[in-house]
Amino acid sequence: MRLGLALGYWGRGPSPAHLELAREAERLGYGSVWTAEAWGSDAFTALTWIAAHTSRIGLGTAVAQMAARTPTATAMHALTLDHLSGGRLRLGLGLSGPQVVEGWYGRPFPRSPLTATREYVDVVRQVLRREAPVTLAGRHHRLPYAGEDGTGLGRPLKPITHPLRADLPVLLGAEGPKNIAQTLEIADGWLPLYWSPERWREVYALPERLPAGFLVAPLVRARVCDDVAEGLLPVKAMLGFYIGGMGHATRNFHADLMARMGYGAEARRVQELFAEGRREEAVLAVPDAFADEISLVGPRARIAERLDRWRTGPVTDLLVTAPDPETLRVLAELNS
Repeated sequence: MRLGLALGYWGRGPSPAHLELAREAERLGYGSVWTAEAWGSDAFTALTWIAAHTSRIGLGTAVAQMAARTPTATAMHALTLDHLSGGRLRLGLGLSGPQVVEGWYGRPFPRSPLTATREYVDVVRQVLRREAPVTLAGRHHRLPYAGEDGTGLGRPLKPITHPLRADLPVLLGAEGPKNIAQTLEIADGWLPLYWSPERWREVYALPERLPAGFLVAPLVRARVCDDVAEGLLPVKAMLGFYIGGMGHATRNFHADLMARMGYGAEARRVQELFAEGRREEAVLAVPDAFADEISLVGPRARIAERLDRWRTGPVTDLLVTAPDPETLRVLAELNS
């Protein structure tokens, strides 16, 4: 099981710690560093900055939002950064949810998200293979464009730039059972948001054997500290925001996943409190047991014992969100 560093997206502004954490992760032998995006900083610019200040560590987006760019634009970002970094990129994509897609990007959330994802990945792979001009007569993506409001003058094109790797890995963020099943079919890897080392089989309904070379790269928050309850507070704050704030009460993929993990009533309570503006209470309503199950928090010995459980499953890359170099160092030592 390799270790990766997950930096996420910026808050109020760029974190001066991110670049130093990325450099430290490279020095410690971490296999990759990953950036994300929500409705603020974008994933590719921050990752390019890190690429320019490192030399060996792999680079990944976890995740770049599909609604933010056409699939050809995403493929252009990927082939450009892959060239500039010497073939270090892994392209992680996610569909996001209706609140972000329609509220931020001003686009309709697809009524058939599985089809939209499949078409998007198809176009990205066509660009990267560069075998022929890119064409797709899809339900959500049509190349050339064939809408009634178009000119009809579009023609199929293939990228001017020759991609460095036709087989650049494409990973997908997926939470629902059907989405996960499709990810196993069309992608090179999967980026789970929450991972239970004890209950991943029943929660995700994975097959006994995954495709050869398939990457399973869950995100985990980690912190070496003496007080477990205090160390879990940032985990609970993240969960409270995702479950209460990133989605509608009737359609929230993160809350649905929490419910499948056995915390349905608690998820609904977090949503209610967040909707009422009682955000601190919403965070405190996140069960410690749930936050602890999906994270690595506590003294070194406790983390060592819990890390062993993550190795027993199909995880190939553990993407760690850690606030300090000491936590990164301890995890590197325990995983060596």
